[in-house]
Amino acid sequence: MISINTNKRVIGVTFDASGTASAVLWAPKAKQVELLIPGKDKIVSLVCKELGYWTVETSDLQPGDLYYFELDGKKQLPDPASLSQPDDVHGASQALDLSSFAWNDASWQQFPLKDYIIYEIHIGTFTPEGTFAAAEEKLDYLIELGITAIEIMPVAQFPGNRNWGYDGVYPFCVQHSYGGARGLQSLVNACHNKGLAVILDVVYNHVGPEGNHLEAFGPYFTEKYHTPWGNAINFDDAWCDGVRRFFIENALMWFRDFHIDALRMDAVHAIKDFNPTHILQEIRQNVDLLMQQTGRKHYLIVELDLNDTRFINPINKAGYGMDAQWIDEFHHALRVASGQERTGYYSDFDGVRSLAKSYRDAYVYDGAFSEHRKKFFGMKTENAGEQFVVFSQNHDHIGNRMLGERTSQLVSFEMQKLLAGAVMVSPYLPMLFMGEEYGEKSPFLYFVSHTDPELAEEVRKGRKQEFEAFHMEGEAPDPLSEETFDRSKLQWESVEQEPHQTLLNYYKELISIRKSQPPLCALNREELSVEHDTESQVVVLRRRHGAQEIICLMNFSSQEQPVDISVDASPWYKLLGSSDPKWGGAQEMPAQVTRGSALALSPESITLYANQYE
Repeated sequence: MISINTNKRVIGVTFDASGTASAVLWAPKAKQVELLIPGKDKIVSLVCKELGYWTVETSDLQPGDLYYFELDGKKQLPDPASLSQPDDVHGASQALDLSSFAWNDASWQQFPLKDYIIYEIHIGTFTPEGTFAAAEEKLDYLIELGITAIEIMPVAQFPGNRNWGYDGVYPFCVQHSYGGARGLQSLVNACHNKGLAVILDVVYNHVGPEGNHLEAFGPYFTEKYHTPWGNAINFDDAWCDGVRRFFIENALMWFRDFHIDALRMDAVHAIKDFNPTHILQEIRQNVDLLMQQTGRKHYLIVELDLNDTRFINPINKAGYGMDAQWIDEFHHALRVASGQERTGYYSDFDGVRSLAKSYRDAYVYDGAFSEHRKKFFGMKTENAGEQFVVFSQNHDHIGNRMLGERTSQLVSFEMQKLLAGAVMVSPYLPMLFMGEEYGEKSPFLYFVSHTDPELAEEVRKGRKQEFEAFHMEGEAPDPLSEETFDRSKLQWESVEQEPHQTLLNYYKELISIRKSQPPLCALNREELSVEHDTESQVVVLRRRHGAQEIICLMNFSSQEQPVDISVDASPWYKLLGSSDPKWGGAQEMPAQVTRGSALALSPESITLYANQYE
């Protein structure tokens, strides 16, 4: 295991209490390294230490100064561990002292993971201004909605001002156009003072193409493995220790210097590592050390396209120790149940049958044959409900559609309410995508601002090929166009209009019920039963906690459906009926039901009854 100082960041430029700068650069094949400070016309030579690390301490470099590294007297390059790129990805790095931010969140208490109700945002399109400061102005809105944690899509510096964030090329650097490091620190501080946890999306499986100078410094990539983005990041080939340290230090920096509460690690199935200690496990071990030192709790959540419990099992059970994972399979099953098309990977899912299985077993494919993959896939899981994140939509499943349609553009108003309810009554961690709570109509399209014409054309061609797999015809909006980006911004004025306001109030009520009713917030997968009827398209989910039980009646069909809920003789009380007129529906469900009550479920509806109030 690499020896890491979890107390402070070591690589890159740091400052001590006296203001002296320390510069540490990993360049194992370089013969000479110099630090250039153009604003002061200064050149400072670094000394090579063990394992290819070059270091120097100097008072010539101060916070705010621009600088480059020069290797072997050749091209001047920004710092791979740069904290600021005010002149975009090709310009000079800017020295920052992260410790100078005046935090006042000492009283913040991290939520237990089971209490996370997550709201995913893209900083550039969440507000008209597209900045961290503007996002701060929306925090009270999120608190009133009932959100407990925001998840910020990647903010590592990317080329230009428009990008989803997955083309970042400086993992330590916060996007300058969003407000940079200070802007993110301020947003996290504000969140904590208002009672919100912060999850940051990070990308450790690839680095973006434009402005990626890492290979000039060292063997950051390996030809041993290939990924959708080219050669894999070098986590297990020659000189991999420097690369591993780079990303371990990155994870620690977000927790320690930005007070981030959890990381969501993008597509970890694309990380190639056959070391005895997987890089995720090593990140877990170092984060555990940091938590022991600071007393703060931090979570590691992964996006994972493998139904493999190794990733979320604890280290003492031969796992990698991740706290939770996204499960797309719940989303796929829910989407097909709602009547949307079964193309591409959705073809593997069978509507309410698959949804019922996901409620019960988390993974839909837990060893069964996948026709789409043409192989047996997945494994069974007994992991706790809080280890799975579910959603009815997210940035990928909207933005990877050719026209970027949100669920509000694909299904009826009644189905939107049903989908929201289906997520909130699950025994898993619920996540919303920004704007879904009021039925945002603007698309969320794929957008970038690459300046290299050849790269831009490759992006356009790649998008076209991707849509061919889903048998889509027509032309996708140009991802390089600023208009595509502007169309993806939330239209906040619609919140005050109907039916958006009714839907927003429905979400508030739904989240409140989720948080206040023990059977729904306990996330106990053992105290759950589910039945489904493929003909009527009805799913009956029961959640229990002690003596209290909640029955969730979901009708995914477009017709009214009778249902026998087999309740006991005592009255059951309605907690919510999505078809009630107060939520814009056409049928008021009974306030109470008892044994023998005849219930007819409205089309595309969810109704919740409890055997007792809490």
